[in-house]
Amino acid sequence: MSGVVEARIAELGLTLPEVVPPLATYQPAVRSGAYVYTAGQLPMVQGKLPLTGKVGAEVSAEQAKELAATCALNALAAVKSVVGDLDKIARVVKVVGFVASAPDFTAQPGVLNGASELLGEILGEKGVHARSAVGVAVLPLDAPVEIEIQVELTASA
Repeated sequence: MSGVVEARIAELGLTLPEVVPPLATYQPAVRSGAYVYTAGQLPMVQGKLPLTGKVGAEVSAEQAKELAATCALNALAAVKSVVGDLDKIARVVKVVGFVASAPDFTAQPGVLNGASELLGEILGEKGVHARSAVGVAVLPLDAPVEIEIQVELTASA
């Protein structure tokens, strides 16, 4: 049975995906005490990247913003794989996002708003977080964006 958070995901017309299998030697998420840290999550949809390339060249900022939201949803799936129930999230503490950027693209924060806005829509005040937005030359599989999150769990988790 799904909890409040998963019900909210469904209300938004979204589906919590299966955890994306690791591309190398790492875990999608690990728990340390009251925190869960995710690995970088690509915007995989059913095992594939819907778009590839650099933001500001092959991929528009708006498309990348949507992909960042997909990354955030994948990150929540990774958290669930460790804790079993997204209702155990006390708050999202930090989001770090990487945007594969064309040399003259400087709107990385706007791209990452896709992840931040989705976390807020799903988790309300628990989704408010600190964030870093980093422009990079290239990401794995030529993904346009990659997101990792850190969440704090409730005391009962």
